[in-house]
Amino acid sequence: MTETRLRTWTHAFGYGIACLFIFTLAMQNLRYGFYELFYLATGMALLTLAGVIYTVIYRRHQLSAPGHLIILSGLNSGILAALLTMEAPGISHWAMPLVVLNLLILPLRQGVALSLLLLIPMSVILFLRQAPADAVTIIGGLFILLSAAALYIWHYDHMAQSAEDLAITDPLTGAHNARFLDETLQKEISRAIATGHPLSVIDLSIDYADEIADLHGKAQVQGLFRHMTEHLFGVIRAGDTLYTLKDTQFFLILPFTPEEGVRVIAERIRRTIAEQTWPVVGKATVSLGCTTRGSGDTRTDTLRKRAQEAMAEAHRRGPDSVWFSAGEAIET
Repeated sequence: MTETRLRTWTHAFGYGIACLFIFTLAMQNLRYGFYELFYLATGMALLTLAGVIYTVIYRRHQLSAPGHLIILSGLNSGILAALLTMEAPGISHWAMPLVVLNLLILPLRQGVALSLLLLIPMSVILFLRQAPADAVTIIGGLFILLSAAALYIWHYDHMAQSAEDLAITDPLTGAHNARFLDETLQKEISRAIATGHPLSVIDLSIDYADEIADLHGKAQVQGLFRHMTEHLFGVIRAGDTLYTLKDTQFFLILPFTPEEGVRVIAERIRRTIAEQTWPVVGKATVSLGCTTRGSGDTRTDTLRKRAQEAMAEAHRRGPDSVWFSAGEAIET
């Protein structure tokens, strides 16, 4: 299940449970003749129902849906207004599920900020209207609930981010892995098409990797791969991204880089690697294939294939070489 779909189900379930709870509360207040509380609960139930509808309509954009903040701000404002205008002490208990809903629906910082904007004025009102012991009990419970829920959500977000980092990062080198390459490259292609800016890529591999493994062992090849990754991180520009495809192959995405730029960058990478003296192995070289997005490159596979063919051509022409393969010219 994707993160967007998980959030859609979570938001819809949270709003749905809140709507059912508040509607039941409204019916109870109507039954006992508390008409002001009935109108308040009915309005809040309609807002939570609107939250369910909004979640369904914008189910593909739940990671950046601003309407949730508006809906929950309305719910929080309703509770606060009721505390100021009504003499029903039980309204303060309605804040408990609302605090949880704030943290469940909104990003953590927004949820905590909105909850504090509710609880701080509520604390003042309760201390003015109720006995200090009762006010401390209610407010203490609300802040403990806020702290526990916020801590749990922070822990979940941290674990989810760690799992995502592990899924897209090569544990040996710390660079992004092939799983993340196609996703990022497709985004960069779409951005290049939308903005008209050039996009270039480089495919490079270590020369004589099999011979190095036979001479020094596979562990030393992995060590060389790791050291080259660190070197490439120091060579590439801010905004460029580095990926590891195999034990001896790298891939670079260079946004806003035309043909002249990628040729210069590829040559600098080739030269700096050849000039280095690497631990145990000593001297090592790489072959690089580079290309720039052409008018027909709307998918990742065509751009990656042409870069790979350029690298193969560089290999055929001898180690420590660079080859550029041009795509279809983009008409401006």
